Amino acid sequence: MQPDANQQERTKQAFTTLMLGAMGVVYGDIGTSPLYTLKEAFTGHHSVAVTHDNVLGTLSLVFWSLMIIVTLKYVTIIMRAGNRGEGGIMALTALVLRATRDPKRRGILMVLGLFGAALFYGDSMITPAISVLSAVEGLDVAAPALERYVVPVAIAVLIGLFAVQRHGTARVGALFGPVMLIWFSTLGVLGVWNILRYPEVLEALNPAYAVQFFTFNGWHGYFALGAVVLAVTGVEALYADMGHFGCNPIRYTWLSFVLPALLLNYFGQGAVILNDPAAVRNPFFLQVPPWGLFPLLILATAATVIASQAVISGAYSLTRQAIQLGYCPRMDVMHTSEHEIGQIYLPWINWVLLVAIIALVLGFRSSSNLAAAYGIAVTATMAIDSILAFVVMRFLWGWSMAIALPLATSFLLIDIAFFTSNAIKIVEGGWFPVLIGIVVFVLLATWRRGREILFTRMRPGAIPVAPFIQSIAINPPARVPGTAVFLTTSQEGVPHALLHNLNHNKVLHDRILLLTVVTEEVPRVSAAERLAIEHLEAGFYRMKVRYGFMDEPDIPAALELAASRGLQFEPMETSYFLSRETIIPTVAPGMAMWREQLFAAMARNASSATAYFKLPANRVVELGTQIEI
Repeated sequence: MQPDANQQERTKQAFTTLMLGAMGVVYGDIGTSPLYTLKEAFTGHHSVAVTHDNVLGTLSLVFWSLMIIVTLKYVTIIMRAGNRGEGGIMALTALVLRATRDPKRRGILMVLGLFGAALFYGDSMITPAISVLSAVEGLDVAAPALERYVVPVAIAVLIGLFAVQRHGTARVGALFGPVMLIWFSTLGVLGVWNILRYPEVLEALNPAYAVQFFTFNGWHGYFALGAVVLAVTGVEALYADMGHFGCNPIRYTWLSFVLPALLLNYFGQGAVILNDPAAVRNPFFLQVPPWGLFPLLILATAATVIASQAVISGAYSLTRQAIQLGYCPRMDVMHTSEHEIGQIYLPWINWVLLVAIIALVLGFRSSSNLAAAYGIAVTATMAIDSILAFVVMRFLWGWSMAIALPLATSFLLIDIAFFTSNAIKIVEGGWFPVLIGIVVFVLLATWRRGREILFTRMRPGAIPVAPFIQSIAINPPARVPGTAVFLTTSQEGVPHALLHNLNHNKVLHDRILLLTVVTEEVPRVSAAERLAIEHLEAGFYRMKVRYGFMDEPDIPAALELAASRGLQFEPMETSYFLSRETIIPTVAPGMAMWREQLFAAMARNASSATAYFKLPANRVVELGTQIEI
């Protein structure tokens, strides 16, 4: 019985560790929303009057938003839609594409998922800007004379955050959980302390106050939803980080600790406002006595840095998934941990994000102004998730239409209400995330379409493999010792690099491997399913290497697996031949000329396949070809 008890204790400790990790990584964004949500509701661009009923109505809307959108929609339902344990918009899109076979429907769903992924980049720029600014604005509360330092300090914090990204988050990440544990504990304690001083605020649990809010304020109250939605920003992270921590740790952390802490703090801030309406200028920092301002400011800044880190890491991961699925050209990917494959750093993404975020801080200069731009991308992504979730519920899980349709429709109506209430923000800054989403969507779609056209242009001139091998057997060229690996996207035609090598060098290696890398619409592919090998004739082999969209391509490591299949490769006797295509835009049917020129520019700036597939640089030969599209 003792071993069983020890095992149960270890399991319990592991689960607790996962919960602590989820608290630090998953809940950073939504966990820092109390910094600005209520302040924006009563002092923002579409604020409502500070009255007793408006305070209770706003709190009621926040409470039911957290319960319906976060707890019911995401934590209870959408997190069941795991793609082999992984979550997020790209994983959900891959999942729904497997749930339907109709080409037109697949195309629509793919576009929706792709646009939802594109919107994430706009969110990943605004979140660090508004979070850090809202925390540093505590300086103005603690000492009004320090107001002019808010923007410079915020920029300094952000530059420091992005500068350390190349060193990885392994060491800093170990502090995330404990810091956020202190953060949420502080939120809860402050909430209880202020609620006890004004317990009447708990009447906001009654949904009647939410209904009365719209009755009293009309359309003005409807547009005030643009502030309420700030309470649920970051909800996508619950689903996106599912693969890192698992469903249950994320769910238990939300239900047992994060949700109660957030609700207590929102209601505590409401109590502060009811007790002193002037506190609306910054109810978060004014909920503590003067001696607690600077400690809370330091803790809030640390929490917002953690929240920003989670979004930045999400941008890295999403970009890598887009590369794997063929929506984005190859980029330099640096691994910052020898143990955790998910800890990566993309220099180009890192510095583009930093430049955009600094521009946002300098342009908007306050969290209230940034809040006017925040919410569009989040609510649009939430609506897309509702549509994709319906496809999963109906066609993958087999739920009846009587259950799936009303549930998905209810979620979608709420999402549309939040989105339309935020639509008025477009002219006030909301255009920024929309513009970023459109630009990224065009880039992703252009790369995908360009690759399809490129393969189509190359296919007619491709020589079938079987006749080519027969011609080699009839008129054999000189053969040299060693193995030549030719990477090709097609499993049908002879690679261009092979033909160029034969034409120019007049020789072939003793063993020729035609290797195709295939990315499946699943997160990971096991080592047992990695390879498919076909023995042809005259020393030719065809190999298919399969990866999931969250796997790390490593061709030499894949070739080592072939030893168990009777195909041994000596690293120093193996050469890799790559074909580098030079794209020439033409007026031929395909894409608009500007998109062809964009595709050609993206292809020129793509990182080397040598580094991406981890090929030994001193064993690689690249042969170029020009292709008109």
